[in-house]
Amino acid sequence: MSTNAGSVATPVVAPSAIAQSDAAISLAEKESAEKMHGMKELYNAMRQRPLIIKAYALHDTNCPSIDDDDDDNNNNNINDKNNNNDKRKNIKTVHFIRHGQGFHNLMADQYKMLGKEWTQFTNHENNPYTLPELLDPPLTEKGRLQAQALAQEQVASLAQAPELILLSPLCRAIQTGLIAFEPLIGQAAFVAHENIREESGVHICDKRRSVARQQAEFPQVDFSVLLEAAISSNNNNNGDNDDDPIYSDARRESKEEVGERIYNFMKWLSKRQERHIAIASHSIWLQTVFNGILECEDDGLKKWFLTGEMRSAVLEFMETRREEN
Repeated sequence: MSTNAGSVATPVVAPSAIAQSDAAISLAEKESAEKMHGMKELYNAMRQRPLIIKAYALHDTNCPSIDDDDDDNNNNNINDKNNNNDKRKNIKTVHFIRHGQGFHNLMADQYKMLGKEWTQFTNHENNPYTLPELLDPPLTEKGRLQAQALAQEQVASLAQAPELILLSPLCRAIQTGLIAFEPLIGQAAFVAHENIREESGVHICDKRRSVARQQAEFPQVDFSVLLEAAISSNNNNNGDNDDDPIYSDARRESKEEVGERIYNFMKWLSKRQERHIAIASHSIWLQTVFNGILECEDDGLKKWFLTGEMRSAVLEFMETRREEN
């Protein structure tokens, strides 16, 4: 990836500085297994939706080409007249990123190493994710280094720079995207989107700060999508209240609710003109994307994302029928 933007050279990140701890790996295995419950039912339900999205690993020999997409679009008027089932191809290359280590991840690792056990998504006394000090936590130094390593090892080698960087509006995801794609600030659009944030509820680490606070801290990011959603809500005093509309202290979002958010996001993404996109999000959200929403046969894409990990895929959007209002 080449850019014209100047940037301050940073030292090469040492592998030891970003390595996953044994505690982090153990937690990942446990949480991954827990969150697969109900995934098959969500996947089957999504097959009935008008928009079907297929995901391909970049090395997949069946992976469609964006160049082919352009050729097909040029000839679309002929094809559609001859065959109503021959839909225009809509293909995008998307780089999916899980945020770097946040302070809530660090606390969970520490609790695990101390032998503490807790029940997920409850206010159990040993549950580190419910500590009030961890509301919308930022990256640790290790998390920042993980994002820098992404920039140096993967982002810099991309054949095509993303035109659009989409960010969960939670601090750790915003910071990861800004660090990993720092050379693109001022060239590509950095846009926060509510529907790519983590499964929410009970865990205070998944509650976001107000949009006004995020805007003040991250002026490089466009928050207009969040503000437009707030204004369209009937319960927020014409958008004056920009607090978190998803988080609840009492309950966690269901698999179906998260799936609905992701599906609505994919509909929005399918209508964007950009073909090369990056998304900075979260572990459960990413697991649900590849296992519950997309048609994906690549096991490498479907496994749990570790902190600071990026995987690239080609998405093919296919509308089988018109969306009902």
